[in-house]
Amino acid sequence: MTSVPTIAFLGTGLMGAPMARRLLGAGFAVTAWNRTRAKAEALAADGATVAATAADAASKADVVVTMLENGAIVGEVLFGPDGAAAALKPGGVVIDMSSIPPAVAREHALKLAEMGLRHIDAPVSGGTRGAAEGTLAIMVGGAAETFDAIKPVFAPMGRAIRVGPSGAGQLSKLANQVIVAVTIGAVSEALLLASAGGADAGAVREAIRGGFAESRILQEHGLRMVERNFVPGGPVRLQVKDLETALDAAAEAGVTLPLLQDVRDRFVELRDGLGGSNYDHSALLLQLEALSGKRVGTGPDRLPG
Repeated sequence: MTSVPTIAFLGTGLMGAPMARRLLGAGFAVTAWNRTRAKAEALAADGATVAATAADAASKADVVVTMLENGAIVGEVLFGPDGAAAALKPGGVVIDMSSIPPAVAREHALKLAEMGLRHIDAPVSGGTRGAAEGTLAIMVGGAAETFDAIKPVFAPMGRAIRVGPSGAGQLSKLANQVIVAVTIGAVSEALLLASAGGADAGAVREAIRGGFAESRILQEHGLRMVERNFVPGGPVRLQVKDLETALDAAAEAGVTLPLLQDVRDRFVELRDGLGGSNYDHSALLLQLEALSGKRVGTGPDRLPG
């Protein structure tokens, strides 16, 4: 690998585009590819080269970064027709920053190793804001020597910490998603209680900030709830996908997570019963409001579309 690796960035949607811009801003040569070509072309003004296929992008790169919706899509983009893996030069590195099941990440690592390639699973947390500001939490699974070799690639995007071997990054992301989802539920219930009891939910949010209840969820998602801004952000459909993956991992590990099960069921009701598949995940508040017939604030809902 060259001292300043060239990068193929595959998947330039809500998260991928600002992450790729961080790399471009740090001086990396980036070739962008997205199934919807216009999303990749939007990066040309920032200095990216736009590729027609994932394989074309990978053929020019030392490092392939994937930021895709699920494990099946990652597998297709890496190993399917015009797949990136076969085009990547020997010794190249695939950094999968998507959120996928740990077992799938381990399977990809083995397949890539058989092709003479290295693999890192490195899912992220921090949302679109963290992606734009370069403050993502990056959870890394894979060989320590591979991680050490590619640390400069992570630096413009956020803070990367290796948490174990292949698949461990995905386990860390699942742990993160458990905390995020359960905390969104807790903040929703707290603000609903305050509002239904006659308090100003926005003022309550400000009053409890800085105490033991302080969190990024209270700060950012609590504000979304008070302002009733449910334009994503992190869409409900992806939250459900991650929570179901976490429940599968819990079953595999032999542990029971009842809080996670409950909040997963509420997100499913929001998705299927209330039409909230593309709402921001802070819209869990709407599911709880529907149960009680009470509402936080008096303003109109801001919804996608």
